[in-house]
Amino acid sequence: MRMYDLIEKKKQNKALSKEEIQWFIEHYINGDIPDYQVSAFMMAIYFNGMTDEETSHLTLSMAESGEMLSLEGIEGIIVDKHSTGGVGDKTTLVVAPMVASLGVPVAKMSGRGLGHTGGTIDKLESIPGFQTSIPIEQFIDNVNSIKIAIAGQTANLAPADKKLYALRDVTATVNQRSLIASSIMSKKIASGADAIVLDVKVGTGAFMKNEPEAVELAEIMVSIGKKLGRDTTAIISDMNQPLGFAVGNNLEVIEAINTLNGNGPKDLLEVSLELASHMVYHAKKASSIEEAKKMLQETIDNGSALKKFMEFVKDQGGDESYVSDTTKFQGASFKEAVNAKSSGYIASIEAEQIGYSALVLGGGRETKESVIDLSVGVIIEKKIGDYVAKGEPLAIIHGNDSTKIANAKALIQDAYVISETEVEPPQIIKKVIT
Repeated sequence: MRMYDLIEKKKQNKALSKEEIQWFIEHYINGDIPDYQVSAFMMAIYFNGMTDEETSHLTLSMAESGEMLSLEGIEGIIVDKHSTGGVGDKTTLVVAPMVASLGVPVAKMSGRGLGHTGGTIDKLESIPGFQTSIPIEQFIDNVNSIKIAIAGQTANLAPADKKLYALRDVTATVNQRSLIASSIMSKKIASGADAIVLDVKVGTGAFMKNEPEAVELAEIMVSIGKKLGRDTTAIISDMNQPLGFAVGNNLEVIEAINTLNGNGPKDLLEVSLELASHMVYHAKKASSIEEAKKMLQETIDNGSALKKFMEFVKDQGGDESYVSDTTKFQGASFKEAVNAKSSGYIASIEAEQIGYSALVLGGGRETKESVIDLSVGVIIEKKIGDYVAKGEPLAIIHGNDSTKIANAKALIQDAYVISETEVEPPQIIKKVIT
């Protein structure tokens, strides 16, 4: 078998066999195939696409390129949850304890943030003492004892995806649906879950900017999951504005805790309940999605979800007193309002710019080596459909550097569009793909 022949085959828009894809992944990981040939191969895929069958074979080959996490020691049906990323997306911090408090095992490998999207691991590490690098034995023991553990992805989880993504990133071949889908799903398959719930974000703050593209990506990932024997559901959710009000590590953890206390933003709770209900349903703990939602709402009303979050924090070395008293979190040195320049209704918010404002403040990574400031971020005061009077705050910046605050302020000001006519708030849950 020769790499030249595989490139030629994809150039002619012919489907590759399972054996050809496995050969490609194995030899690329071993260093037998040069980057210039793989670049040509990725470009051929970019223009001609892949069939569902090819995408499934690519996903499994990438998953099997490294460590396949065995979770056989965990009792019950394990359901994983993944988000394609967005601004202010702290759903895992709300969903995981709700689901775990109903007896569903949550064994989750999460990543760090890069660019304007925040990572779950970074947010959890803003709790003093919290450990995200734990031995697999402890990971499994925690899930069996309290039904929840969240850890950082191991270095050897789907290494073929890491190597391919780095090359795609510099050859303008990232934005291809089969390649995106196989990248996401290879890590989920390698993580060992029995079922997968996907939160596919769509809008100005998401990777997928329009709904048809988001639906197509969701359908590909659901198809892959089912072909590989995992019950898979995808939720299309809105990201035309930040989710909730908080954007930034400490600020988002506090907002998640408030949500578990029953005092969180409505949109964050709505998305969290939708995702969690499908997890509970897949785990066969409820006979319908509506029954699951009622059960989950009860975990907030009776305090069991918050109690589970405190157990989870304590079991992974964190100081649980921060959960009961969020004023203990380190705050930024300065708070500065971004005021409206005119009166009217919020017509739109460029969510990506809000995310980049948090990045500018130091709350995100421009490279994998960047050190983030956990205390900085933005609190959104006005969202789409809200009325604002001239001079009223649109957002409050939390920062530690006056120059960075000024740069963030300009980004936030430009992100808002104000209209004289009333505007309907966006629908949060767009579609469910099963």
